[in-house]
Amino acid sequence: MGTLEIEHPYPPTTITTTAAAADDDDVSPIEQVRLTVANTDDPTLPVWTFRMWLLGVLSCCLLSFLNQFFSYRTEPLIITQISVQIATLPIGRFLHAVLPETKFRIPGCGDRLFSLNPGPFNMKEHVLITIFANAGSAFGNGPAYAVLGYGWAGLLRKYVVEPAHMWWPSNLVQVSLFR
Repeated sequence: MGTLEIEHPYPPTTITTTAAAADDDDVSPIEQVRLTVANTDDPTLPVWTFRMWLLGVLSCCLLSFLNQFFSYRTEPLIITQISVQIATLPIGRFLHAVLPETKFRIPGCGDRLFSLNPGPFNMKEHVLITIFANAGSAFGNGPAYAVLGYGWAGLLRKYVVEPAHMWWPSNLVQVSLFR
């Protein structure tokens, strides 16, 4: 039998952390969170890309339509954002392979250069697509309450998002899919 070598899709990068990032406030006291969620960030990864907007808006509209369509059944079929999270990873990598890397200027945006394909499909794009899908998949109370929840989370970010001791066990499974 031969050996199987698995190549990581992205080249390894070294991320330097500052003293503030290595502070104890950023390290979660809960072991499950420390094992699942990385507390480092690579600010060089592109986020607001054409792929993110295309897949994010399509997933939001598609999930909103499908969940509304299936809600009229006697036994409603509920499609969650995790299905979009799983489906968009190969689609994002496919778009990386087929979209042109040509840089162009948009009139009115100055000297900034834009590209439909700024680099490999990355985790930040994937997370934002899943957030878009989550806004479209709110079943039961409707999308207005899902978007209202993002507003409350933003207003209460200091208390419910930023502290390291705040954790949401139901989200750890979904977060582990991003790694």
